[in-house]
Amino acid sequence: MIDAYADPGTPDRRSGPRYLWWLVTRQAGRSATGAVVATVWMGLTALTPYLLSRAIDDGLEPGDETALVGWTAAVLAAGVFNAWLGVVRHRTMTKVRMDANFRTVKVVVEHAARLGAALARQTGAGEVVTVGVGDVQTISTSLTVVGPGLAAIVTYVVVAALLLSVSVTLSVVILLGMPLIGVLVGPLTVRLQGTETAYRDRQTVLTARIGDLAGGLRVLNGLGGKGLFADAFRRDSGALREQGYRVGAVTSWIQALGMGLPSLFLAVVTWIAARLAAQGTITIGELVSVYGYVAALVLPVYFFIDCGYELSRAVVAARRVVRFLSLEPVAGPPAPLDAPDSPAALHDPESGVRVVPGRLTALAGARSGDCEAVVDRLGRYASSDVTWGGVRLDEVALPQVRERILVADHEADLFAGTLRELVEGRRTPDEETIARAVRAAAADDIVLGLPGGLDGAVDAQGRSLSGGQRQRVRLVRALIADPEVLLALEPTSALDAHTEATVATRLRAARSGRTTVVTSTSPLVLDRADTVCFLVDGKAAATGTHRELLGTEPGYRALVARDLEEPDTATESDSDPAPASATATATATDTDTATSADSGTGPKTDTGPTVGTGPPVADPGAEVDR
Repeated sequence: MIDAYADPGTPDRRSGPRYLWWLVTRQAGRSATGAVVATVWMGLTALTPYLLSRAIDDGLEPGDETALVGWTAAVLAAGVFNAWLGVVRHRTMTKVRMDANFRTVKVVVEHAARLGAALARQTGAGEVVTVGVGDVQTISTSLTVVGPGLAAIVTYVVVAALLLSVSVTLSVVILLGMPLIGVLVGPLTVRLQGTETAYRDRQTVLTARIGDLAGGLRVLNGLGGKGLFADAFRRDSGALREQGYRVGAVTSWIQALGMGLPSLFLAVVTWIAARLAAQGTITIGELVSVYGYVAALVLPVYFFIDCGYELSRAVVAARRVVRFLSLEPVAGPPAPLDAPDSPAALHDPESGVRVVPGRLTALAGARSGDCEAVVDRLGRYASSDVTWGGVRLDEVALPQVRERILVADHEADLFAGTLRELVEGRRTPDEETIARAVRAAAADDIVLGLPGGLDGAVDAQGRSLSGGQRQRVRLVRALIADPEVLLALEPTSALDAHTEATVATRLRAARSGRTTVVTSTSPLVLDRADTVCFLVDGKAAATGTHRELLGTEPGYRALVARDLEEPDTATESDSDPAPASATATATATDTDTATSADSGTGPKTDTGPTVGTGPPVADPGAEVDR
């Protein structure tokens, strides 16, 4: 079976059936063993009626006790040996299925890790969960066809050959029966693929909605949106149920025909054999053998139909896995260039945004998606013509880009663990670095508020924290990483005015001399930027300081000025953590609103940092947000 740490191999992504065949060939020896053992096991089941017919015709009917005892012993030996083969077959096929299961899980997880930040942009969480749970199980179960499925066909041919010695008529009927069953059941398997595909797609949507519900129920309840969400969930659940009925209808017909048609078909064979025995064409022993053959054929015919059913479902599941494996991360250059030797300007021709090295640049726009698109291009998470020091960014070696340019997403994942583990990265920062990052992000109160401080436990996605606390933890993580270029998406959007002003002031000081880009429409943040780029429809409509744009750009003033009667009110020096004039331009809110959909605690009061109090902050690290 596959080693948990071994290379699973390169999957065949050309189609669903080819992926299934790849799973078989990756364990060719085991698959061949399973096929041989299952064939012998099922073949011996069909051979037993022949041994019984010899015991009757050669021993019981003429009264030959020696022959009777001999053939009876043969029947007993065949039964014992077949029971042992059944155990071996089951163990072998279990290993085949488990190998396929683990191998598929490994290639899916490794591909998800390779996609990185591109994963969320190309597919939803519901799709990944459906592939990783339902589709993987369906694919592994279908590999039963390697053993009993193949054995069913071989056994069917062997029985037909044995019947030639009894009656040519019976043999012909047997040989024509399987194709007839295939003609009747085949169209249903094709229809099953269509209904199963639709069911899986709806299941993906509902799974994603369940994830949203688990992450944001308290926030939805606080905003009064729980009823609307429940109605949407009820509709999606009802649609999935109806589609499940359609899948069940097709499945029930396949299973009914799988049991009914073989029984009807084999009843016809028995009736023909009985007529031949009555006419004296075949002996009593041969009649008994025919009845035994018919009984033995029920199993291979059932396996044949059942494997067709499982394969139909597996093809649908494999197509979904192949579709996921076909997703590609941002393509790297064929011959990567080195990054600039020193801090250099980033320029996005599509928007006209130019980021000067060593300065704090802010992007402000009516649509947050416009700012995010610019950041994605500057961080090389989207195809673009961005240049870095005159060199196309997409021609620079990707590891160098990731090492020096960090995109800090305000909704980046927070994994369950201690606060220290949450912010700890590949490097081990010293105490002074950690203290500076925590203070710059105004996160002192988070450390002091957790039992155990940095060693206090935090739930997955930071659900035990408020929205603003999660935001500040992400900022701590980014600041400890200390990249040459920091691109921060809405780093203060969930903070109250006092804390936001503090973070804006300290962020500027902490990143002094380093290239920093923030997206925001808050005057408390924009006033501290060296340069503000005002975006309209994704283009830089104006560039200047916050105060300059307030006086010259009516659109900018309407977007960011929260007190229209005092548009020119400026903030005080950067050393003041909460300048009065800055707060005059903003309507202060006293609560730290949990804006993220994954909040588990709802709004919490956030009174800002505790400056100069408490013990020194201990050892968090920095993990790249993307």
